[in-house]
Amino acid sequence: MKSLLLGLLLAAPIVFAEGQVLIVADEFPAMEVLAGKLKAAEGIDSKLVKQTEIPKDLTPFRALIVYIHGDMREPAEKVFIDYARNGGRLILLHHSISSGKRKNQYWIPFVGVNLPYGEFESGGYCWIDPVNLDVVNLAPGHYVTTHNIKYDTKIPYVRSDVKGAEKQYDGFHLEETEVYLNHVFLEPHTIFLGLKYKDGKTGKVYMQDRGGWYKRAGKGHLFYFMAGHSSSEFQNPVYGQMVVNSVTAPVE
Repeated sequence: MKSLLLGLLLAAPIVFAEGQVLIVADEFPAMEVLAGKLKAAEGIDSKLVKQTEIPKDLTPFRALIVYIHGDMREPAEKVFIDYARNGGRLILLHHSISSGKRKNQYWIPFVGVNLPYGEFESGGYCWIDPVNLDVVNLAPGHYVTTHNIKYDTKIPYVRSDVKGAEKQYDGFHLEETEVYLNHVFLEPHTIFLGLKYKDGKTGKVYMQDRGGWYKRAGKGHLFYFMAGHSSSEFQNPVYGQMVVNSVTAPVE
C-alpha cells in the first residue's frame, strides 16, 4: 500500500501558482507590449528574461510564454518541455515554431507540427514576409477566442481540415506581417484560428487552419499562436486579448 501511494504521489503533476507569467524572449519590445496587456486586462504581472536567465524554480509561474526568434538552446528547450509535461501552461508565439527550430532535437516531436522540406507548391514549409494576413476564428464557442473579445470584421473562408463550403467567419486583419505556410500536424490539435493569405504576384489565395491551436502536453497544456511578428500585433485588441485568454482559460 505504501509503495502504491508513493507511486501515485510521484505521478501527480507539479502545482504551479496562480502568480506571475514568465516570458522567455530574445526580442523584448513586443513582449513588453504583451506584458502591459496582461497587467491591464487581468492584473497579471510578468517577468521577462532571456533563455539563459530562466529561473530554476518555475512553480511561482502560472504560465510560461516563449518568443524566441533565433536559436533555441537545448537547455531552454528541455526546460520548456519539462515545464509543460509536468503540468505547466506553455504558450508559444510566432517564430517559436519556425524553420530555425528544425535542428532542435526534441522540439518538433514535442509540438507535434512538422515543417516539411521541399518546394512550397508541393507542400514544403515556407515563410513569407512582409504580407497582409487575415486571421479567422474557427472556434467561436471557445474561451480563448471569445472572452472579452469583440470582432468587427467578417472574413470569407474555406476550412482546410474540414470539408465544406465557404463561410463568413469572425476575424481580424494584420498588415506588414509574416506568414508561415504548410505546417503539418503530426497528431490531433484543437484548432482556434485559420489564416488567409493572398499571394501578391500570382493572386492565389491560401487558407490553412494553422493560425492558432491547443493540445495537451503530458500533464500540462500547450498553446500556439502564429501571429506576433511585431509589437503592433500585440496591440491589436482582438489578438492581444486572445493571448491573454490563453493564460486564464480554464483547462482540465
